[in-house]
Amino acid sequence: MNLAILRDTGSSPVDDDIARIARTARCIAIVGLSPNEVRPSWGVARYLKSQGYLIVPVNPTHAGSMILDEHVYPDLRSIPPEIEVDMVDIFRRVDAVPAIVDEAIAHLPKLRTIWMQLGISHPQATARARARGLTVIEDRCPKIEFPRFL
Repeated sequence: MNLAILRDTGSSPVDDDIARIARTARCIAIVGLSPNEVRPSWGVARYLKSQGYLIVPVNPTHAGSMILDEHVYPDLRSIPPEIEVDMVDIFRRVDAVPAIVDEAIAHLPKLRTIWMQLGISHPQATARARARGLTVIEDRCPKIEFPRFL
């Protein structure tokens, strides 16, 4: 007997968002980017840069230095307006997320996406960002997700 295997070929709404982000994002501020090459943030930033995205390191401990040949800013508000950040990728503890989201909303006029890394989600910050029309991805990694859509 020949059994047909049914496969779900549809995509989920979050997959649709990730596909759009992967294809349209150009400038990604990475909050909590470490200069340490063994840290996940460094590997993600290196991957994103290798795919043609402009990365903007944000880390107050390393402000003024360079990570992956990019100037490090102490916070999102310090990024010059001519650097048109359209996505913020958060590598910080969950308790830091609300302040980062609020700062991003207040200081990044071209912002379209808030991305929270694996293990990070914050319903209240997510609701505030979505209320401002932003796309929010929680508990995912662009280095894992983007290759499916590029």
